[in-house]
Amino acid sequence: MKGGIYNILKARFLVNEDANRNWRFIVFIILLAIVMIANTNRYERKIFKIKALEEEVKELRSEFVDRRSELMELKLESTIEKKMAEKGIVPSSVPPVKIKVKKEEEKSWYKKLWQ
Repeated sequence: MKGGIYNILKARFLVNEDANRNWRFIVFIILLAIVMIANTNRYERKIFKIKALEEEVKELRSEFVDRRSELMELKLESTIEKKMAEKGIVPSSVPPVKIKVKKEEEKSWYKKLWQ
């Protein structure tokens, strides 16, 4: 046991006859470590990007709610009346009349148009 630890501390496993196999294993372990570090780095970058996008979504959602409430306010009849009153346009006191067109008149009108 004492000799095994002493050989490991002296790194004799890297220079003896079976050193080629040991070097392959060491290189394999180093490559695995590099891949693991690169994968972790990419994973962390994606997490930061996801957090930034989540913040942007929150901001855009709140802006959407603000704009929607402004639009609802602008669509109110009282708001429209005020804006039109500034331009000198007032609501009509006479209600609108619905105009109905008979189908026969429509057909004859089309025939006259295309003849």
